[in-house]
Amino acid sequence: MKNSKIDVVFVLPSLVAGGAERVMSLVAKNLNSNEFNTTLIVIGYKKDKAYNVDGLNVVYLNEPRVSKSFTKLFRHMSKSRPDVVISCMAHLNTVLALILLCFPKIKLINREANIKKVTALYHLSKKSFFGNILKKITNKRTNAIICQSYDMAQELITEFKIPKSKITTINNPISDEFKLSQHTKNNTVKKYITVGRLHEEKGHLRLLNVLSKLKTPFRYTIIGNGEWKNNIKKHIEKLGLKTQVELIDYTNKIPKYLETSDVFLQGSFAEGFPNALLESCAIGTPVIAFHAIGGTNEIIEHSVNGYLAKDEDEFLHYLKKLNKNPLNSQTVSQSVYSKFNKDLIIKQFEDLIKKVIKQ
Repeated sequence: MKNSKIDVVFVLPSLVAGGAERVMSLVAKNLNSNEFNTTLIVIGYKKDKAYNVDGLNVVYLNEPRVSKSFTKLFRHMSKSRPDVVISCMAHLNTVLALILLCFPKIKLINREANIKKVTALYHLSKKSFFGNILKKITNKRTNAIICQSYDMAQELITEFKIPKSKITTINNPISDEFKLSQHTKNNTVKKYITVGRLHEEKGHLRLLNVLSKLKTPFRYTIIGNGEWKNNIKKHIEKLGLKTQVELIDYTNKIPKYLETSDVFLQGSFAEGFPNALLESCAIGTPVIAFHAIGGTNEIIEHSVNGYLAKDEDEFLHYLKKLNKNPLNSQTVSQSVYSKFNKDLIIKQFEDLIKKVIKQ
């Protein structure tokens, strides 16, 4: 090390609204400044910034894609020679692994963003000989891998034969703006909400199926952007729900929407670690989700902060149950703050960085 502090560089494709972007920028901003010199490199543009990174040293490479940033990233690593690089997203992990082959003293920590089997299913990923070679190089050059959930860690160990010693499970932290709401809910018409990317794997269609069977009045707000938007609109029309369902593009007013909603609905078939669901609980709004691979079952405590359903009929049953018997907002919030508060998660990142430095 060049001084008493550890030089850490976080690298992200962009700072657009997204789970990985939120978590990585939050962690980078909150590492102990007495122990770490922290820099955030963003492949994309400042104009796309959705998260507050004030006070953090941020370098924008102003490139449209990760593949275009190789030279700039190489130059930055050559010049700055950090102690540790922390990356997120598979394609970026690969690029950095290749670059850092030239800088063997720099430690590389990769954070996994998705359950790989489900990603392959919904994104039609194709295996290739060259792709497998790159994957092996990436895994070999990586000093540690952060998984967001137990399921994700188990998949890497059993399906991809990653050594258990390389894997650390660190859940996502709750952001500062998501605190227990003092708002008193007295909605005469129940308000439901879903926040997240509009993609097939997020299961919006089956949530709409459930709501179409509900006999009591409701309002349902879906917040997010994505390629599945038209499919969702068509399904809303097909089920005759146009007057009850509202689609809203991503907004920075999500805490306000969550605190005025009665229940958060998650339809996902898989989740790495669902940030929006976690944030809803933090505010005190209970959740209903389907059983799914990933971190959902690490957040939901049955009948404490919400319910897990095995199918659409059970989901409807729990929705009716919450309509009649709401859960205590303070209990809902405390259930997640005790396990996923920012200070606890940041400490886990700091401990991992120190551990990797000693390897």
